[in-house]
Amino acid sequence: MTEQLHDRSVRGFASDNYSGVHPEVLAAIAAANDGHQVAYGDDVYTERLQQVFAGHFGEGVEAFPVFNGTGANVTALQSMLPRWGAVISASTAHINVDEGGAPERVGGIKLLTVPATDGKLTPELIDREAWGWGDEHRAQPLVVSITQTTELGTAYTADEVRAIADHAHERGMTLHMDGARLSNAAASLDLPLRAFTRDVGVDVLSVGGTKNGALGAEAIVVLNSEASVGLKYLRKLNMQLASKMRFTSAQLIALYGGELWIDSARHANAMARRLRDALDAGIAAGELPGLGFTQQTQSNGVFATLPAGVADRLRERFRFYDWDAARGEVRWMCSFDTSEADIDAFVVGIREELARV
Repeated sequence: MTEQLHDRSVRGFASDNYSGVHPEVLAAIAAANDGHQVAYGDDVYTERLQQVFAGHFGEGVEAFPVFNGTGANVTALQSMLPRWGAVISASTAHINVDEGGAPERVGGIKLLTVPATDGKLTPELIDREAWGWGDEHRAQPLVVSITQTTELGTAYTADEVRAIADHAHERGMTLHMDGARLSNAAASLDLPLRAFTRDVGVDVLSVGGTKNGALGAEAIVVLNSEASVGLKYLRKLNMQLASKMRFTSAQLIALYGGELWIDSARHANAMARRLRDALDAGIAAGELPGLGFTQQTQSNGVFATLPAGVADRLRERFRFYDWDAARGEVRWMCSFDTSEADIDAFVVGIREELARV
């Protein structure tokens, strides 16, 4: 007998990774389970996944399913770089602050980071580190990596991505996009995936699944075959090659083979918008003393500042993370399974704790 160890009534806003697996994804795993299939990606599900991603990004792309976002990013970047290459990213990028040093320690990759107050790189910011080509004493800046949506919940427009891609390509660099929340970006921009990736110059893409209802399923999608070499070998080298890959691919087919990816992302974004709108209304009415916001709410995350002590008291009822404890900044994330009732209860909790200030 399977024992359920957690309290299903507990809800939180710490991360979209806290959510469960979407029922349609679970059903896809079960449907792929009967019988035998060839291992290591030579199965019919991984073959179908190639067709699914070709439908989103166009013919000629190649998808490599992996287990997690860190594996996707590190392996993708390795395939884009020689040993002496370096990656330019925002200082807030996941590859810089949230991957335990994996790009450096596992990938052997030098990161050249620049501050970006909204998490978004620009051509001007890139130029702070885009120099020194031919200097044997400097790691060569050969890849730019951007995150969509960013770690601060903001979204690059298609024009902004194009400007970065053109700027990078003109300087002999290629462009990687960390798309852990790619679906949320598409929902925010109201654009198909290709419109702000391949069509505007992204060369290699990490496609997220786990944060949008999958169970440990991500993919590297090569949009420009000239920008990536050796993924067939690097995926195994980095311990990201699934022996029973049909179960990873089946999840991504369930998400991206229909409308589930965009429907789930739109819902998560809408819940963040509901939270932000309710709190904005409270601030306008003078009912939420000390509450402020540090970023635009463009996807499924809300970044706020709270008076001292409020976050700790509120966390006794709802899980969420400090983002910058020194200035009282917190991050509230919504998921595909966040409900309106969850948001309304959270707003009540925030009001009650601020009333004690």
